[in-house]
Amino acid sequence: MKSVLLIDDKESIGKVVSIYLGKDYDFTFFDDPLKALEWLGQGNIPDLIITDIRMPKMMGDELLYYLKHNELFNNIPVMILSGEDSTTERIKLLEAGAVDYLLKPFNPLELKIRIKKIIG
Repeated sequence: MKSVLLIDDKESIGKVVSIYLGKDYDFTFFDDPLKALEWLGQGNIPDLIITDIRMPKMMGDELLYYLKHNELFNNIPVMILSGEDSTTERIKLLEAGAVDYLLKPFNPLELKIRIKKIIG
């Protein structure tokens, strides 16, 4: 089963996404990017990482840059899931290596389709 890691400071987002993805993917959720990095550092390599942008402790764009510049993680596709509706921000993150950018509020079925296109 393919695995998906979601990093979002809102637990409610984690619960919603878990409901829609839990049957089809091995789903892991962290509300703290630093804890997610610790989990990754323990050898857990998901097939896809989905992250918010605006989070305490570490912003999603910082996380994306870290992942894309780390040999252990740079091959993991990263999708941005954010309420940040800025074309400039979207372009910047897509250029930095994000494979997709989905705006909140989002349709969970659309998210599921986008994930399937990325990792199957």
